[in-house]
Amino acid sequence: MPRKPKRKAPASPAAHGTSPEPYPSHASPSPAQCLAVRDALLGFHGFPEEFAPFRRLRLGGRSPEDCSCDSPPPPSPTVLDGIVTTLLSQNTTEAISRRAFASLKAAFPSWDQVVDEEGTRLEDAIRCGGLAATKAARIRAMLRGVRERRGKICLEYLRELSVDEVKRELSQFKGIGPKTVACVLMFYLQKDDFPVDTHVHRITKAMGWVPVTASREKAYIHLNNKIPDDLKFDLNCLIVTHGKLCQTCAKKMGGIINGCWCFDKRLQNLATALAAKGFCKAVVQ
Repeated sequence: MPRKPKRKAPASPAAHGTSPEPYPSHASPSPAQCLAVRDALLGFHGFPEEFAPFRRLRLGGRSPEDCSCDSPPPPSPTVLDGIVTTLLSQNTTEAISRRAFASLKAAFPSWDQVVDEEGTRLEDAIRCGGLAATKAARIRAMLRGVRERRGKICLEYLRELSVDEVKRELSQFKGIGPKTVACVLMFYLQKDDFPVDTHVHRITKAMGWVPVTASREKAYIHLNNKIPDDLKFDLNCLIVTHGKLCQTCAKKMGGIINGCWCFDKRLQNLATALAAKGFCKAVVQ
């Protein structure tokens, strides 16, 4: 008797970019909380220069203060540039990852050359960014996958897709994990998404926005469900910046700034709520 063909298991929701809410009874953050923290951090830090070019792209190429409507918008990085830059940024600083990307582009004028090269030139080109062997393998595997699936190394078609469609497309390429996808969505495709890095994970747990036991994966799902789309970009950039600059939040002594935004007198109500959770107990000097 011939065997019945096996039925394929249904794909998990995460594979299609949607996942069930992991904490349905966890109400925070509310839209009001998101707005309050965004405004508080913006008032204390200002908008970080590191992310200003991406903000201008989201605003049609101009900053909110730019009154010169005749000025041309800045050039937008390609989607592939964004993916490779994000892969290079892992476990290093923004300045070092930029230097590694510039070195890569100088050594390989085209992405096809990266795929076809069989030696260690790619590793050598990005060595200044650390983890050169691991990053080189991921970059080459991703580029090879794009060429095999698309016939050429180009992902500009992703700009026309929805967030869920982009997640589904990028999940098919080796070397691209969920955090890389989220960063590409927010920074290079100007989509409304909220990546969760170590700073965001730590600070949102401290504020009670996610349970203290939440993994980064579950925190990502919950925060993207709760945070209003129009606040995601600014709030993410500001929390990341605060995590880097606040000596208490970053758990480092001799930080770049004295004290913490939570203890600004203008923010006493917010400070009380956060201090009750043991968050940002820095001493203003």
